Amino acid sequence: MALSATLLSSISCNDFLDTNIDPDRADANLLTPNYIFPGAVTGGSVFSATAGSYVQARVLNAFASLQMNSLAGNSYSFGTPFVDDYTPNITSGYNSAIWDAMFRQITNFQTIIDYNDPNGQYKQFKAMSMIMKAYHVQILTDLYGDMPYTEAFKRELNLSPKYDKGEDIYKASIADLESAVQLINSGTGANPGSADVVFGGTMPSWIAFANTIKLRYLIRMSNVTGEMATYRDQKLATLAGATFSASNVTMNPGYSSTSDSKQNPWTNYWVVLSSGARPVSGNQSYTLYTASEHIALALNGNKRYIPTSATTSVEYNDPRDVYQKFNGIKDGRSGRLFTLITPAGRDATEATVEGVRQGATPGQAGAEAGRTGNTVSRFGLGLIVGNNTTITSTAPADIVAAASAKPVVLLSKAETEFLLAEAALRYPAVFGNDKGHFEAGITASYSYLGATGAAAYITSINAVPKLGWTGSNDNKLEAIMTQKWIALTGINPEQSFFDYTRTGYPITPMATIATGTVKPNRLIYPTSEYASNANNVPNMTATDVFTKNQFTPFWAR
Repeated sequence: MALSATLLSSISCNDFLDTNIDPDRADANLLTPNYIFPGAVTGGSVFSATAGSYVQARVLNAFASLQMNSLAGNSYSFGTPFVDDYTPNITSGYNSAIWDAMFRQITNFQTIIDYNDPNGQYKQFKAMSMIMKAYHVQILTDLYGDMPYTEAFKRELNLSPKYDKGEDIYKASIADLESAVQLINSGTGANPGSADVVFGGTMPSWIAFANTIKLRYLIRMSNVTGEMATYRDQKLATLAGATFSASNVTMNPGYSSTSDSKQNPWTNYWVVLSSGARPVSGNQSYTLYTASEHIALALNGNKRYIPTSATTSVEYNDPRDVYQKFNGIKDGRSGRLFTLITPAGRDATEATVEGVRQGATPGQAGAEAGRTGNTVSRFGLGLIVGNNTTITSTAPADIVAAASAKPVVLLSKAETEFLLAEAALRYPAVFGNDKGHFEAGITASYSYLGATGAAAYITSINAVPKLGWTGSNDNKLEAIMTQKWIALTGINPEQSFFDYTRTGYPITPMATIATGTVKPNRLIYPTSEYASNANNVPNMTATDVFTKNQFTPFWAR
């Protein structure tokens, strides 16, 4: 053990991706917390495409982006992609990697929490791990409802853990967050230093992060009643005057373009490989995804250009109510979120985001004839390289180094501000400055993406109910959810999916081939649970996914 500690003390942040030891497979008794933590945050083995953070940046991102109608399949090149997502056809095999990978990831944090530490050397690592455990547990229980918790994350010591109620999991996670803050404030234990690939050992930032995740838990419970509402209000009161994350919370164990396995996992999946080639394998395909028509209209000010010939196009404004609030307001983030396309017969000043209506095939409305797979919008430079505006081309040679080395966003500054805006709107006795936080969320989104014109955009939406800060409280709530949806596109879209499940905002159209009229409230437990934990896993059907019942996450019932 002493030898391990000696070796680890000399490891720098940039070395973490050079190690090929997976906490999921190594003997946990041989690893100290300062070695386990970087691998736990990155999701286990950094060489595994099924590692937790990889799945979050890829599979979970894709699921939520499709459900929230931000992305669509490029039907000009792929016929009718994403049928299961559009229908939606939710089975035990649908996106099951989310559950499997995140359970492994949480287990690594639990290993640090349970580590035998008689001298208290690793107390700060334990605190960080409690915060990260709560961060990931919330995603899982918000996607699946009740799940194994008190008997879970014990590796081979318990392969069939019982299921706990979502309400109890929420309470336990909030207690973990509070205990973590107390541990950090105690000042005991060694500073994590470079082994902390999130904040580099700056412990006050961990406290602010814990408070923000705690607020996320409590805001998610905005609609609960009875005992849980009393509990929520008591815990909200404890956040009065608390510090919250003042900047984007990111994670970077030393990402680079030296190999595919060392790239930012989002970049490697969605945009470009370390060689400069585009990803082309399965769903890991640059050409497979495009902006949806839905988000294109939102960003373009409810404007599209439909080609009438190879050299002409006609302007189109969608008459559906959902788009009327966007009329005439072009979002300055549009060209940083997605690539802009100059319509046939128009000049570059009229370039817009060109999306595909989910479920439409070429020749149908929303996927009009006259376009090709190369004349629809894909992820823009703001998502690819952040606020680095020195890179002006999406050509692989120009973006591979910067995009590969970009940190993963765990929690954006924009989301923090929108959480505080909603908290102040709903609970003005505890929180204040709702309008200020709302506008700060928009500004933070512009800043992260390297977009200009945030102040002008805010001015342009000031008098527009459901888009800007005006009208009734319900109008303002829809505005928060709309702006949060735009801000989290391509970053943490699962949080907008949970908000939609909770509030019904922003209004999100179904795909044209949808067989129902509502989106899923949750996912079905994965095949792995029905195979290995059959005595405990609830027996639910596909119908339960779309019905408000005992299987629905408790905060959405």
